[in-house]
Parts: sequence; C-alpha cells; structure tokens
Amino acid sequence: MELTMVPLYWTACYLLGAVPFGFLAGRLWGKVDIRTLGSGNIGATNVLRTLGTLPAALVLLLDAAKGWAAVAGAIGLGLSDLAVAGAALAAVAGHNWPVFLGFRGGRGIATALGVLIALAPAVAAVLTGVWLVVVLLTRYVSLGSIIASGLLPVLLWAGGFPLPYTLAGLILAVTAVWRHRPNIQRLLAGTEHRIGERVDPGRPYGPGH
Repeated sequence: MELTMVPLYWTACYLLGAVPFGFLAGRLWGKVDIRTLGSGNIGATNVLRTLGTLPAALVLLLDAAKGWAAVAGAIGLGLSDLAVAGAALAAVAGHNWPVFLGFRGGRGIATALGVLIALAPAVAAVLTGVWLVVVLLTRYVSLGSIIASGLLPVLLWAGGFPLPYTLAGLILAVTAVWRHRPNIQRLLAGTEHRIGERVDPGRPYGPGH
C-alpha cells in the first residue's frame, strides 16, 4: 500500500472502531439508549449490568472484532510496523470517541483486546489471564482492566516487540487508565459496583466502566 493510502486506512479503522455495538444492542435488544442506563457507558460491562448476559457477550465479541480486523487487515496488507500500530490506535480511538455518538464512547478495553489478539496473541492471553484472576478475586471488572492495561506496555517491551507496537501499547494503557478515572474514584471510596451485581437500569449511577 502506498504511503499516501495509509491515512485513508487509518480513517477506515477509526470508522470501524466507532461502530457503537453497545448502543445498538440497547436499541435493538431493549429499545433503550444504553447511555442513559447504569454507568452510561456503551461497553460490554454496562450492557451486562443493564441488559443481561447474552447481549453483553455479543457486544464484547463485536467490540473485540473491531480491533482485530483493523490490525489483521493492516498486517495482511503488508503495512509497516508504524502503520500497523497506527491502525490499532485508530480503531480504539474510534471506540472511545465515536463520531456517530458525538464522540462519547467506551473505555476501549475489548477493542484493545482484539488489537492484541491480532498483534501479539501471547500477550493477549497473559493479560486476559491477569484480568480474569483479578476479577475472580475482587469481582471488580474495572480493577482487572486497569491492572491489565498497566501491564500491556511492559509485556510488549519485555517480549521484544517492535518499538511502534510498544509505544502504541503505552498510549493504549495510559488512555485506558485515564478513562477509568471515575472507576478509580469509586474503588477508593468503596462504592464501585462488582461483577454480577445488577443495577437498576432506570437509575444511572454516573460515568464509569
């Protein structure tokens, strides 16, 4: 692919990432605007708390697929490491700041997981294991996401991956932790919701995961 085409590919990755599957699930599954329920987030965790397990699983799968498709496509086209890293960041940026929803999106964890499955499957497996252990021990999805995000650039660096991949991982980690600020505040205050704890979908409790 010619260098002049790379920005067009990144734009396509952003638009793919911006497809708001959580929002669409709310509209199609419960005839509701997921942004007005629970945490107000369009991610799978809020879908789980407000709509149930099956729609949440579908949203998780589709959100991850966005990240995987963006990176797998870039690799398949033979793009440079820098261009592949840019595709990964574009897809996650699309999820976090979707043009279709006024740039109000999710936390990007599932989409970043899809990116990693295509980019560094072994790292994706390790971080999924870390996330699972933390969630099983604490029942806090947000805490698992924060810890796994923090480990991402470390594992990419330790694994000897190309520098653009490691820098992209660092950007994804910082962004994920930054966007979890409300969750961190609730964790410190002891008011964060635990996994399996259903919330009243008619009573939003503020921005979060």
